Amino acid sequence: MISYFRDYADLCFEAFGDRVKHWVTFSDPRAHAQAWHSYNSTWRGKQQGLVGISLNCDWGEPVDISSPKDIEAAERYLQFCLGWFANPIYAGDYPQVMKDRIGKKSAEQGLDMSRLPVFSLQEKSYIKGTSDFLGLGHYTTRYITERNYPSRQGPSYQNDRDLVELVDPNWPDLGSKWLYSVPWGFRRLLHFAQTQYGNPPIYVTENGASQKLHCTQLCDEWRIQYLKGYINEMLKEPLLSHMQMVTEIVVPTVCTLCVLISAVLLLLLLRGQS
Repeated sequence: MISYFRDYADLCFEAFGDRVKHWVTFSDPRAHAQAWHSYNSTWRGKQQGLVGISLNCDWGEPVDISSPKDIEAAERYLQFCLGWFANPIYAGDYPQVMKDRIGKKSAEQGLDMSRLPVFSLQEKSYIKGTSDFLGLGHYTTRYITERNYPSRQGPSYQNDRDLVELVDPNWPDLGSKWLYSVPWGFRRLLHFAQTQYGNPPIYVTENGASQKLHCTQLCDEWRIQYLKGYINEMLKEPLLSHMQMVTEIVVPTVCTLCVLISAVLLLLLLRGQS
């Protein structure tokens, strides 16, 4: 299927590339790398476009921010969600916590090898760096804690994570059982992606609220509030980049200038005294 998708992507690049300059290979990850390489080697020079992928992830907040186990569980939640597909693209391999956890679970189940596939060195090199931007889908947040009881499930994605997802009953309910309005989680996810993957360009490709009530007239105030809250949190995130720039570039530069100016003034003072 990977080669078939590459052929389909090439057809799209050829037919629409003179007008389309931003391509998202998948909203659900599959044969991404070959499509990126095909565009990079054949079409980028003449079309000057960008190719990325869209990955969906909710934010995972530790139930107890002072508990190392809850903090680890929340990190695991994010790595099993966003890191599962983003890490190979940005770092060349699955997150270490996935390899460790699934390898251990596989051994406990009597398997000779991990249920998580292993990338060859050639595959790691081929996949790493295949993204001009990160498309990020996000809707809601969960509180995460370590699971301290045995799972009744057999081998599964849920069982491999060993964590429990909780919601705050005070979060606004938007109708769908899984969807709660938690705008601050969006900002934290954006910051996580920014710092985890080397500050890539990020496009928000999915966000919104489902229908809450059936009505014949305009009655979507809850959706207005949802979008307003999430957009405001998204607008706050670039401030972190500017603050980081101030911390890493401006502050050291100013300090250096202050030292140089002080040295010059000291030399002038010494010359004046002599």
